[in-house]
Order: sequence, then structure tokens, then C-alpha cells
Amino acid sequence: MPEGDTIFRTARTLNRALAGQIVTRFESVFPRLTRIHEDHPITRRTIQSVTSRGKHLLMEFSGDLTLHTHMRMNGSWHIYRAGERWQRPLRDMRIVVGTEQFVAVAFNVQVAELLSPRDLERHPQLRQLGPDLTDSTRFARPPQTQPGRFTASERSTTDRAEVAARIRSRGREAIGDVLLNQRVAAGIGNVLKSEILFVSGINPFTPAAGLSDPAMERLLDAAQKLLR
Repeated sequence: MPEGDTIFRTARTLNRALAGQIVTRFESVFPRLTRIHEDHPITRRTIQSVTSRGKHLLMEFSGDLTLHTHMRMNGSWHIYRAGERWQRPLRDMRIVVGTEQFVAVAFNVQVAELLSPRDLERHPQLRQLGPDLTDSTRFARPPQTQPGRFTASERSTTDRAEVAARIRSRGREAIGDVLLNQRVAAGIGNVLKSEILFVSGINPFTPAAGLSDPAMERLLDAAQKLLR
């Protein structure tokens, strides 16, 4: 399954190519998406941004509409120049979003939905996600903080401290299992879990509440670096 680092890179690439462009082509094999497109056309809308949230990808269009996709095991997004030959067969196509210059194609994506701002806010999966460790503007070591120290005010104002608090709240649960919990922090899967713990020198069976402050700092630094 693609993990948060893959989705982060995919969103960044799509955003560079598509943000600010007008949609000239929209196709989908999903009947629900097709019905919405017929009633409220995606074409002629502007692609405002493409972002990731953990393992979820969000393509925001003008007119308060967002395409939410999740890759599950085999899904992927490709970006091509207009007229360029696809690297995957047509039978694997699930969604096409085209502009004058580029064509974004979702292959074998199993979860796809068009959401209003209200839908996004109330989405049962998205609203329960923990902080996204790829967000460098929010997930960063607080300024004027000594390594391994978290003050009460920092816990309440930074996502970094929020992740640390959520990890420790899992008590004696093994840190290797805690890192896979998307409600603790979004984006980590089996491969990244193993890499993060190896780089930070932490035994995967260590109880979450037993992590020292320096170990927590190493863990969070490694997580952010590897995810980005």
C-alpha cells in the first residue's frame, strides 16, 4: 500500500503541474462521480490545489468541490503531457482530469468521491486522522525548545507535541503498533514504521509511554524526515 511519503510526493507533483489550471476534460468509471460531473460539471473549474493528508489525496476545484482519493493497495496517480502515451492500459483508468497542458490519470484507485466543504469537515475517516507529519509548517520542533523538552503551552499549540502526547497516551502498547495508528499520526505504514524505528534506534516493542524525551525527539525527527 502506498504510504504517506508516496502520497506526499504525488500531491506535490500534481500540484506543480495542475494548480491554477482550468479543467478541460473530466472522465471517470465511477457512476457517482459521473453523475455529479453531469449535474455540476468539473470542466471549466480551476484546480486550486492538490494536497495530501496522510495516505489520502485531495484535489480542490473552484466552486467548493474536492476530489478525495485513496490508493488502497494498488492505486496510483500519473501525470502526462497532453497527447503523451500512458504507461498503463486504458482498462486500469479510473479517473482523468485534464488541462490544456497536462493530463492526470488515476489508475486502479478504489476510493474516489467528490466532496463539498461540509462533506470534508464531517468525513468519518479524514476527521479522525492525527496530525500529518509531512506538513512542515505545522509539524516542526517548537522554537526556543531544548531537545527532549516539551512545555505545557507547546503541547497545546504544536502538532509535534500533539503527536508526542498521542503516542504516550497509548500506554503500554508497543510503539511499532502505535505508529501504524492513523489517529495518532497520519501517513505511516509498515515500511516507514520499520525505517523510522531503525533510524531512531528504538526497539519496536518498547511501550509507547516508556519512550524517553530524547527518544521521542529522535522518533519525530526521523518520521518527518523520512515522510518528506
